[in-house]
Parts: sequence; C-alpha cells; structure tokens
Amino acid sequence: MMPPFLNHGDEIRIVSPSGTIDPKYIDGATQQLVAYGFKVTEGKFTRNAYGRFGGTTDQRTEDFQNALNDPEVKAILCSRGGYGVAQIIDKIDFTTLKKQLKWLIGFSDITIFHNAITNLDIASIHAIMAKHITELPQNSEQIKTLIDLLLGKLPEYHIPAHGQNRRGEATGKLIGGNLSVLYGMRATPYDLPFDGNILFIEEIAEKPYHIDRMMQNLRLSGALAKLSGLVVGQFSDCEEDPLMKQTIHQIIKSAVEPYDYPVCFDFPAGHVNYNLPLILGQKVHLQISGSEVGLNY
Repeated sequence: MMPPFLNHGDEIRIVSPSGTIDPKYIDGATQQLVAYGFKVTEGKFTRNAYGRFGGTTDQRTEDFQNALNDPEVKAILCSRGGYGVAQIIDKIDFTTLKKQLKWLIGFSDITIFHNAITNLDIASIHAIMAKHITELPQNSEQIKTLIDLLLGKLPEYHIPAHGQNRRGEATGKLIGGNLSVLYGMRATPYDLPFDGNILFIEEIAEKPYHIDRMMQNLRLSGALAKLSGLVVGQFSDCEEDPLMKQTIHQIIKSAVEPYDYPVCFDFPAGHVNYNLPLILGQKVHLQISGSEVGLNY
C-alpha cells in the first residue's frame, strides 16, 4: 500500500532515530522543504546528542512514535543514518501507521525501518536525508525527484547499462537498502520477504571479504534463490582487495551466478551525492537491455 501523497502545506516531521546530527542540517533541510511549500516540524529530541546517538533510546523512541501517531504528520524524514535504530525498533508500535499511512524517508541505518514497514505491506522512500537536502542545489534531480514523488509523481528511471549487468525483465516488490544493515536483521522479525521480490543493495566503507560474507549468507540461506531480480546500487569507499581475486561487482555477480534473473549494477542510489529516491515495498518493473536499465512503478 502506498501512503497518500502530500499536498502543499502538509506537515513533514524531522526526527533523529539513529545518529546525532549537526543542527545546521536540520535548519537547512527545513529551509529547503519550506521553500517547496511544506510545513516542517521536528521532534522534541531531534537535535539531541547522546554519545554517537541522536538522544537516549527512550528519547529516540518517543520522537519516532510521536511522529507515527500524530495524524497531522504526513511524512517522516529521518535526519540521518549512522547507528541506533536496532536499539529501538522493537520498542516502536506501528499500529497507528497501519491505520493512518504516511511516508517514511531515509536510507542507511533507516533500512531497518524500511524492512519493518515493508513487512506491513506499506511503501516507504529510500532517499536523501537532511545533510544532502541542505547541501544540494534546490533544483538538483535528487531533491526534485523526491519532492515530485511526495506530491504524487512516481519516478521512472532509465540509466546506461553496466558491463556486468545480466539482461532480462522482472516484476516484483522492491525491497532492501543497506547491505550490512539488512544482514544484521536476518533471522529477526525485521528480516525481508524475499520470495518473488527484487532486492536493492548498497554499501559504504565495507571490506570486500565482509561483502562476500554477507552475500554468501544470502546465498546459503536461500534468499538469493527466491528473488526475481537484483539491483546493485553504489558501493562507496569500499576499497578493492586483490587477495580476494575478484572485484566487488564480481563478488556479487558470483553469488547470484546460479540464478537466471536480471541483475543491474551501479544504480545511482546509496551513500553518494547522486542518490535517487526509490520506493521500497512497492511493485516495480525492472527491464535490463544491452543499452540501458529501466525501472518504473
């Protein structure tokens, strides 16, 4: 189910359920979103710092729960990722969200929330957060596509083909997010529903053998065999390791070698400035040819 799209004047709540954030990015994101015609509010503890976290577990839980429960809030923007959602995910009551659908926006550690919401059959948005919204030009494709999506215009992507791609077509629910975060949720209530779905993965600053370990988990558990397609986003700051005898793309390609579904490499989403929004938990059509990759809802 897709939450209702927003209208100008609707409220977007900024919360910090994971890492602490420089308040200037809260101010900058607020300024940008207000310029696009939205009302922007923030949680009581959005600007807090408790060690590496954006508040204590109780504070972060309270802010996120209040955002879910407030009927005036039409979208929740997580200020940043980092680490911390695993500490509070089982403290969140999603009952109200099932009755009053609203959009969740974020990526990286926010993958855990995406997983939980996907399991409720509700769509959410993997997209830029406060820092990028602050620093990117107002007319940048990343911001404009996100705003258009919130207002009801679904993205339709056509990107150049990558040499490692495997051609084909697939339709399924798009699931996933940050590879190490979703790996950390395996065998928990927040694991993903892989059957017949298209998995999106991205990563930052992980060693190639760590990436191989995670991909082997997905292979050995049978998760990869259940997919209808794979979209590989940006693997940023992941240095190649010549001792692995494979590049990172080759590591991933080897893990899915036994299967015949389409595989897209280098999709522009992840820990990069050019991070285009994706609707997770929603059916998508993936088409990979020798010249381009098409992805549309």
